[in-house]
Amino acid sequence: MASKRSIKVGYLTIGGGADVVIQSMTNTDTRDVPATLDQINRLYDAGCQLVRVSVYDTRCAQAVKELTAKSPVPLVADIHFDHRLAILSMENGIHKLRINPGNIGGEGRVKEVVACAKDHGVPIRIGVNGGSLEKDLLIKYGGATAEALVESAMGHVRILEENGFYDTAIAVKSSSVPTMVKAYRMLSEKVDYPLHLGVTEAGTVRMGSIKSAVGIGSLLLSGIGDTIRVSLSGDPVREIVACKDILRSCGLLNTGVEIVSCPTCGRCTIDVEQMALELEGRISHIDAPIKAAVMGCIVNGPGEARDADIGIAGAGGDVLLFQKGVDKPVRMAAKAGMDRLVEEIIRLSHEKTNQ
Repeated sequence: MASKRSIKVGYLTIGGGADVVIQSMTNTDTRDVPATLDQINRLYDAGCQLVRVSVYDTRCAQAVKELTAKSPVPLVADIHFDHRLAILSMENGIHKLRINPGNIGGEGRVKEVVACAKDHGVPIRIGVNGGSLEKDLLIKYGGATAEALVESAMGHVRILEENGFYDTAIAVKSSSVPTMVKAYRMLSEKVDYPLHLGVTEAGTVRMGSIKSAVGIGSLLLSGIGDTIRVSLSGDPVREIVACKDILRSCGLLNTGVEIVSCPTCGRCTIDVEQMALELEGRISHIDAPIKAAVMGCIVNGPGEARDADIGIAGAGGDVLLFQKGVDKPVRMAAKAGMDRLVEEIIRLSHEKTNQ
């Protein structure tokens, strides 16, 4: 279930019943501050709320100071093996760490990192991935199983708890959707820390979005998960689009225009695909929660269109325009119907914004 504990990451609250937080990760060279800031700003403009950056050497950790000072969102430092980079990143203002305490050195180094995190109020995400599990666990379980992921996470949790640190979030990611889902379900029964959901190395936009929607979506619908990242190869801005679509589909994000369009059949009298794509492009900037329908014929069309705030349904080459609260649909040519549909969506967005 959704975690009872919460952590503060800058001005964000993750867990404790707060809204699910959308996050992503830059793929620029962190040492290139202008390029990294540009990508952070693009992610923010797309709707990202939390951004992770790779910190793999001292120059990266030094760049954190300017990045955190100029970023519009809280930042997370992704660190492996070197505890000194974690400490320097926190001293330079990072809002959150992503480390595995078991791979940054011995007990003394963990104590140093924990002490610094406490001093600076920096939470830590334990990030377990199927591709980087401890060898003894791979041997014990015969591979990167859900049980191995959870045991690894719990081992890292114990290290932090033994050092009196509880400001923690956890991820147990796998590129296998069934393994990832099983691992998070198991973990959610063992801890009440906030959970960061994701299918790691999910792939390209097409397959990665599908895998993420199945894995992340199924967990969210079960009440599991507090923050999400969709891992796609390429431009991370596309991850934000996928995150928002998943949250909308799960009923957890009430912003933007939801477009309902039919798969078409032999009765279809308008080009539904083209019209839906055109509508999607013309209203992508609108944040107000509006439901719009583009339907191909008069079988399911009127019902879906009436259920939406506004919609059109094909009728003999023309379209019928349906509006919530208006009893009688208006018949018009398809192109005119599309233009009217966009105009009414914009009008509705202004009304909802000014309410």
